[in-house]
Order: sequence, then C-alpha cells, then structure tokens
Amino acid sequence: MTKVLVLHSVCLVRSALAALLRSEGDFDVTSAGWRAAARQAEFLRPDVVVVDLDCPGVSAALHADVGAARLLPASPAPTPLLVLARADLPGALRRALRTQALGYVDKDGSPARLVRAVGKVAAGERFIDAALASAFMEADPMPLSPRELSVLARAAEGDSIAEIARALHLASGTVRNYMAAVTRKTGARNRIDAIRISRRAGWV
Repeated sequence: MTKVLVLHSVCLVRSALAALLRSEGDFDVTSAGWRAAARQAEFLRPDVVVVDLDCPGVSAALHADVGAARLLPASPAPTPLLVLARADLPGALRRALRTQALGYVDKDGSPARLVRAVGKVAAGERFIDAALASAFMEADPMPLSPRELSVLARAAEGDSIAEIARALHLASGTVRNYMAAVTRKTGARNRIDAIRISRRAGWV
C-alpha cells in the first residue's frame, strides 16, 4: 500500500484531499498541517508528499528553505514531492518549480488525475499535468533572489522586521536591505505595495 502524506494548513481541505485519495486508490493517507510537516515526514516515511502551495504558511516555509528539500528527512532516496498548482498564476508556477517536485497537478483538474499522479510519483516517475505544461513554458522569470523571496514571503505572512530576522537568522539591517531590494525590483512604492504586486504575480 502506498503511504501518502497530505500537507495543508486548512484542516477541512487536507481532510477532504485525504478522504478523496483513500476512496479512489490503494493509499494509506495521513494529513497534517504545515508546521507538523517535517515531524510527520520523519515518523511516517511516506512514499509521496502532496503539497498545496496556496495554503497559508507554505510560501514562507518553502522560501526559507529555498525549496522543499529540507522539509523531508535526509535519506539516500528523498521522499518524492507532488505539488498542486494553478495554471492561471505564472508566478506561482515558477514557485512550484523551485520545490524541485517530481509531480505537478493542476488544482482545477479531476480527482482521477490526482490519483494517477500520486501513483506515478510513488513509482518514481515524473508527472506533469498537461494543463500546466504550456503554462510552465510561458511563465515570466521571477526577478527576486531566493533570499529576497524568503524575506518577502515572511513579510507577506505579517512578520515584522525583527521576526523575519530571527526566523532567517539575519540582522535586522540585512532584512531591511533585502526589503529595499524587493521594493526596487518589483517597482513598488513601499513594502505593502511590493507584497501586493508579488501576490498578484503569484510569487508569494
């Protein structure tokens, strides 16, 4: 039986995804919030981890780790990641690519497609939803560096300069410099405007 870990910050959503997978395939499914991701992955050693990038808290956590690699326990064969993404947000697709996932599924697709993708990824095969393939090619380059993006993602979650500095092990002045660079590169007037622009583009 394929062991699947579903990660989402909203309990109802992750429970619904877990119930769907249990009903549609031979899956042993566990769901968890993002904060418990690393602990659950270490304990369960799942065959596939399913992540929705749009759920609260995921953006900051992923960017802080510069991808999803540090989410999963270190091992000779890292747990395959399956990302749920949207074709209508090119910036979000770029963010999805940064996770270095083995599979990508369109959130507007059918349940059967998700089930098929989980099976493929569990078998070590790459799966890219046809609805996302052309959108991946058309996605504009993202102008921010990984560190700038990690700072911006935490700012978008409402963290203060001091909180961002503590979380990322940076000096407060360094965080301010990164935010100034983000504001300049996005053409924003201030931090709030930079967050608005980046959210609209799907970068955070």
